[in-house]
Amino acid sequence: TTSVRREAVSLLQSRGVSERRACKLVKLNRSTCQYESVRVDDPVLVARLRELAGERPRFGYRRLHVLLRRDRRWKGINRKLVYRLYKAAGLAVRRRKKRKGRITRPAPPPAATRPNERWSMDFVHDSLENGRTFRTFNVVDAYTRECHAIEVDTSLPARRVVAVLDRLVWGHGLPESLRVDNGPEFISVLLEEWATKHGVKLDFIQPGKPTQNAHVESFNGRFRDECLAQNRFPTLPRAKAEIELYRVDYNRQRPHSSLNYQTPEAFGVIARREVPPSAKAAAALFGEEPQRLPAFLDQAH
Repeated sequence: TTSVRREAVSLLQSRGVSERRACKLVKLNRSTCQYESVRVDDPVLVARLRELAGERPRFGYRRLHVLLRRDRRWKGINRKLVYRLYKAAGLAVRRRKKRKGRITRPAPPPAATRPNERWSMDFVHDSLENGRTFRTFNVVDAYTRECHAIEVDTSLPARRVVAVLDRLVWGHGLPESLRVDNGPEFISVLLEEWATKHGVKLDFIQPGKPTQNAHVESFNGRFRDECLAQNRFPTLPRAKAEIELYRVDYNRQRPHSSLNYQTPEAFGVIARREVPPSAKAAAALFGEEPQRLPAFLDQAH
């Protein structure tokens, strides 16, 4: 690239080679080498970029570019320009080192193809300012990536898990399967009875293999990075309020890279137009089968 060749010319010049000969060696035109940009960056754009990066310190330039384009002033802004300003401002997110895993890994489960085909569930632990620990129960749709619930409390037994699922069924419909680990809340008799009653499959991962529940583990990482690590919670009610605000923001505002940088809620609205929810969810709560339409109405529908 031109920038690399300019650096090569500077290196050769530092070793006593003339500019003319250095440009000839690296095949760079002298006028290009001597060119200095007179472009002045928009101070309002730079200030807005810094503001967004301050509000969301774990967002990279791609997600910040999506947020900028939502503003009418920069609707057609180029991603390369955002990247250049992002680097010049020193806003690069520090990458975390990944642990080396095994060379061979088991095949992942089939990808979900519609909303409510599979919900992924897991627990996350954190603590208040006074050191008291609390837990969060996270439920994520594996297809739309929507976070349906983050239940927060100091204790979340199986009874609370079932209560949360009952509440979610009314709002989002009934899932076909639940992807869970082998924790005591998920292997409990209460959850097994709930799943049997509603015709929901309990899909357990292998013990000690959290990557087999990748969707909720990915969400947990973002949740820790963007919410738990960025806030201090003096009380449990404050933690519940802040975490719920994050859940709403995650669903409605945060661009998701696997959804082509759409928000989970926007993607879910489009997906549910193609696959509308059935009446089975509400009927299951009462232990009844959903009533079938007469044949002529069913055909018309």
